[in-house]
Amino acid sequence: MSDESVLRLEAVHKSFSHLGREVRVLGGVDLEIRRGAQISIVGKSGVGKSTLLHVAGTLDPPSRGRVLWGDRDLFRMSEPELARWRNRRIGFVFQFHHLLPEFTARENVMLPALIAGRPWVEAARRADALLERLGLSERATHRPGELSGGEQQRVSLGRALVMEPDILFADEPTGNLDERTSEEIHELLVRLNRDLGTALVLVTHNAALARRMETRLVLTEGLLKPCE
Repeated sequence: MSDESVLRLEAVHKSFSHLGREVRVLGGVDLEIRRGAQISIVGKSGVGKSTLLHVAGTLDPPSRGRVLWGDRDLFRMSEPELARWRNRRIGFVFQFHHLLPEFTARENVMLPALIAGRPWVEAARRADALLERLGLSERATHRPGELSGGEQQRVSLGRALVMEPDILFADEPTGNLDERTSEEIHELLVRLNRDLGTALVLVTHNAALARRMETRLVLTEGLLKPCE
């Protein structure tokens, strides 16, 4: 693994049992994520793109193969140890924002820092800095139900970035947004990647967004291949 590498998948397989038979989703995926990388992953619906992100982000173990941080196999960690590692190193943005409706925008962004044991003052400072960067300072005390879809997704971006992770995994981050708002989120993702140095790995059906990434891959027949 090179000095610039953040995370590496080696020969990752993932299968599920369905109605008594094994269904293979990933069939030996290799992937190296470098610092500050921009990677898009495309492919047909149901081919396993979200599954790949879940395994790479340590939300779901592989059936075979390894997910490596340096020389360390992450799935050999205990569950509490892996959860602490994930909290500090990985950010996630999904198609649905999954914000807590009873909390304000600021409180939603603060949550990962508070879970990590950071003092309230520090968590609030980090959240406010991100909300300002995301253009949401005036919406900090609003709850999700008082925000537009694009604003909610920006809050979820802030939550994903509050621990200054090495990698941001984004799974169809603009799938539920209109074209104009989607473009705003696209610009924001690219700018945050450039400004913060956080590696960006995104799954998308949006061809324009996929083309903006430096590395473009397609998941087909359980394997990652370069886009033609």
